[in-house]
Amino acid sequence: MNMDAAVTGSGLSESPRKKVCGKNSAQKNSAQKKSAQKKAVLGIVACGALAREIRQVVKTNSLPHIRVRYLAAKLHNTPTQIPEALDNALCALAPDCDRLFAAYGDCGTAGEIDKILNRHGATRLAGAHCYEFFAGSDVFNALQESEPGTFYLTDYLTRQFDTLVYKALGLDRYPHLRDEYFSHYTRLQYLAQTSDPELELKARAAAKTLGLRFEKKQTGLSAIAQGIKKAIPQPLQKVSQ
Repeated sequence: MNMDAAVTGSGLSESPRKKVCGKNSAQKNSAQKKSAQKKAVLGIVACGALAREIRQVVKTNSLPHIRVRYLAAKLHNTPTQIPEALDNALCALAPDCDRLFAAYGDCGTAGEIDKILNRHGATRLAGAHCYEFFAGSDVFNALQESEPGTFYLTDYLTRQFDTLVYKALGLDRYPHLRDEYFSHYTRLQYLAQTSDPELELKARAAAKTLGLRFEKKQTGLSAIAQGIKKAIPQPLQKVSQ
């Protein structure tokens, strides 16, 4: 993955104008008090599905002071609601942070997330979704081109497979639906952020449940670490690989 492209806004060549978030008088007074305090170098709004990964990156890397707000992972069930929730969270962080960053891909919003980010002068992880930014665009595109009938799992989706896939699709009640839903799939590709034998066993079990061939690719957390690094002012960058 080209780490120079680890974050993206809308692709405009000029710096976007930052959005001025509306505040009532009480919020303005609070913001004025906070402005006298030391601001965080970076404010991050992250998908709740990335909470473990963000915390791990913050814990294991020498990062300057940052603040993180998490949005509910279930917003992915209604992606049209993500931009507004992201907008509100960025507004809440803006008075306390020098820069803003979103730990999101496009996430099925057809560019609406980037419109919000441009208004805030913020950046995000590169890619359409977590599969792409975990694996890297080149690797993900190669995986998809080599076998279009691929079903992807991350660590988060592996942990939540029963809830978010098996039961959500009604396979616990109507097992015969499996062959209808997955008739065009041939492979389950596990994109692993950690080296956890128990998670790998769960991913293998998920592949068996869905009747798919299992493959694993170790991705680690470098995409998130480098994405955060690129959003931090140069003199303060120090992120472990």
